[in-house]
Formats: sequence, C-alpha cells, structure tokens
Amino acid sequence: MPSSTEKKTAMVTGAAGTLGLVVTKALLAQGMRVVMADVNQERLDELSASLPGETFPFAFNLGDPVQVKTAWEKIQKAVGTVDVLVNNAGILTNNKLETTSAEEWQRVIDVNVNGVFYLSQLVVPGMKSKKWGRIINTSSLAAKTGGITAGTAYSTSKGAVISFTFSLAAELACHGITVNGIAPAYVRTPMVTEQLSEAQRAEVMAKIPVGRFCEPEEFAHVVLFLVDDKAGFITGEIIDQNGGLHFD
Repeated sequence: MPSSTEKKTAMVTGAAGTLGLVVTKALLAQGMRVVMADVNQERLDELSASLPGETFPFAFNLGDPVQVKTAWEKIQKAVGTVDVLVNNAGILTNNKLETTSAEEWQRVIDVNVNGVFYLSQLVVPGMKSKKWGRIINTSSLAAKTGGITAGTAYSTSKGAVISFTFSLAAELACHGITVNGIAPAYVRTPMVTEQLSEAQRAEVMAKIPVGRFCEPEEFAHVVLFLVDDKAGFITGEIIDQNGGLHFD
C-alpha cells in the first residue's frame, strides 16, 4: 500500500468528457495526481491547464494496442506507477442488431472492452509491487437490461465489462487490488442530452422512479467511495446507479 505521505496517482480515461472531467476534478480534490487520457491532445492540454493540482494529459486511441503501449511507456516516465485506474472512456451507439454494421460493432468493442483490457494489463504490475490498487470500470444499466435505448453493440460491450470486472477481481484480490464496476443509467451528459430525442428523454424520465436523470457529480462520488481505503473489503461488485429503473 502506498505510504500515507506518498501522493497517489490516478489515471482516468475519457477524461475530456463530462464524466471523466468530473471524476478527474474529484480525484484532484483528494490530493491525487491524475493522468488524463482521451483522444484529443489539444482539448486535454486545454483542460489540464485549467485545473488545479498535478495533471498529465495523454492522447491516444484506446482501441489500438500499439498506441496504448506507446502511451503507457510515456506515462511511466512521467509519473511512474498508477495506483488508481478509472476505465471510463466509452462509445455509445443506439443501433439495434439489424442496423449495426460490422465496422460499428468492432469500433465499440475496441474502445469499450479491448481498451479496458489493454490498460488494466499494463497498470497491474505496478499495483502488485505496492500491494495496493484500485481499478474501477464503467459499465451501464444497458448490460443488465439489454438496452432500453442503447444499441446492441453498446449493451454487449458493457456486459463484457462486467464479466471482466468479476474475472479481474477474483485474480487480484490476494494482491491488495480491488476491481469494481459502476453501472449508471441516464447520467446528464451529451449521451442523454444530445443522442436522445426530446420525446425519448421524456419517455425515459417517466420510467425513472426518482424522477430525474443522474448528475455527473453523483457518479464521481461513487468512484471516490470505491477508491477509499475503507472500501478495501469490496471487490467484484457492480454498483447500480439508475434511480430505481432496475433492481438485482
């Protein structure tokens, strides 16, 4: 476990998006250094410069194993090992089976599933060396319902993230590393505000028992809970965050 005087380093993928940026801010507020990963270097540099604390912006394509490995080598030189990995980046598509192209399917799987695998594989040795680590994977309600509005590729990819979380949690628990997931639904991000029509948003809102969409800060709060030392006895868990849309 990192000593109490050692500043922890977190890595957040999709850091330029709404959820990733809010999570980054929350981790910085806890005194962590944050590696911000996304695909647009210019946007990352702009955001990094606007934030307090230590941030390290790195742009690369999560779905490309060569780019991921090259970026990781640079990240290691800049910050060393990573204590907390938040696999947050994701692509949403709403196409169902018959309208999903092979190219769309592959693109979603590459980022939403393969990218999670590539990065986890790279950060784990450093976590093992410290006998402490946190991996938090963003899944979705769509993984459990088949997708209310989400498409086939997206729903499938998020189901794979849940299975990966279980597998990794079982493998790494003895090394002091916890692996958990969060399955949010209808967080107030462009995925909801721009990719759904007004009629779709109204229909979904009517089905949510708490009567509203999830706020990004609420998602970040769950991340902080799972990162905390006192959450060290929780691993292999998928925390639902859906306002009562689904119980299990």
